Parts: sequence; structure tokens; C-alpha cells
Amino acid sequence: MGYDIDLSKISIEDYKDIIESSHLIPSWKALKEHIDHLGIIKKQGIHNLQELQKILKRKDRLVEFSKQSGLPEPYLNVLRRMINGYLRKPNRIKDFPETSEEIMSKLEKHGIKNTHHLFERIITQEDRAQLSKQTGISNKEILRLTRLTDLSRIRWVNHTFAYVLYEAGYDTLEKVANANPDQLYATIKKLNAERNFYPAHIGLNDMKMLVESAKMLPLDIEY
Repeated sequence: MGYDIDLSKISIEDYKDIIESSHLIPSWKALKEHIDHLGIIKKQGIHNLQELQKILKRKDRLVEFSKQSGLPEPYLNVLRRMINGYLRKPNRIKDFPETSEEIMSKLEKHGIKNTHHLFERIITQEDRAQLSKQTGISNKEILRLTRLTDLSRIRWVNHTFAYVLYEAGYDTLEKVANANPDQLYATIKKLNAERNFYPAHIGLNDMKMLVESAKMLPLDIEY
């Protein structure tokens, strides 16, 4: 259980399968083109993504590993960015639309400022009922923030897009993980055209990557 993907549970062999089946942005396609490089990484005694992430975390260690393994630094840099992306920076609660200053003040009194803080307090219905009692925030509002927190765990989902997904009816991690990307894309595109949530273009491949990312996370929050 945890806010992020548990990298220690993704073996190098599993990650090869993930890369081969994933939709990647252009700058990451080198990972597919050089998929056999993961076999070289495994031969260096690295068994899972957590071990690999630690090695690639610092520039000096990445350079040293490049020399040791014979793998190009540009490839390892792409791999580092890909893996680090699984560890989501939490969204700030106050950035979610329709979250009042009064609610934020009540949450901050209990040390809750972002979705990572909130995640640890809203896993079960009992947890949420207790938090509602402690803060004086309604059960309905706690549940809304719970759903936005759940969505915020997905890669690339910032506070705005979490709200868009919520408003579109894809209001839990599980719903996004089970979504048809084509239908999700059509729904989001139509909703944004009507309500103008964001100016950027989000394409079908973005929705495919979103669904793939959601599938990698454990469904920890109980509804």
C-alpha cells in the first residue's frame, strides 16, 4: 500500500514487458528501440526498478554506471526520467478548484497540505469519518477530496486534470484504470470544449498513457 508505485516490486523483466506494451512520448522511444539494454542492466546485478532508480539518481553514479555497463549516458538519462516519473510530486489541496480557504485552514491545522498528506488519512470509510469529525469538514467534502487525491496519484495528473477527470465521471483511480482510452479521450475533449478547463491539447495517445499509468498503481483507497 502506498501513494506511489512500489518500484521494488517491478522486476527488470517485468519492466521490459511494460516498456514493450506502453505508449511512449517521442523522447522516450529510445527505451523501446534499445529494449535489450535492460538485459545488460540485469547482468549488472540490478533486480528491480528501486535498485535501478537509486543508481541513476545522482549524475556521478549514472556516469560511473555508464562506464561500468557500457550503456550510453543519453539512454540512461531517458531511463532515469522515465522511472522518476513514477514517483509523483503531490498536488496541493488548495489548488483544487472549489476548495475554500476555510477547508484548507481546517486541514492545515491537522498537518494536511497536499495529496500525499491526505492520502494517509482517507484510505477507508472509517478513516474518512474520523477525519471529518476531527476537522469539522463534511463527509461529502472529504469524499470529494479523497477522489481528487486518488486521481492525483496517476502520472501526469496535476490538480487541474484531476478535477477534469472528476468532473468527467472518471473520479477514482480504478475508473481510469478500467477506462476505454478512446471513450475517455472523447469525453474529456467534449467536456473541455464546453467548460474550457485548460488550453493545451491532450491527444488520444496521452489518454492511452494515462490509462496504462493508472493500471500500475494499487487500488488502496476503499469506497
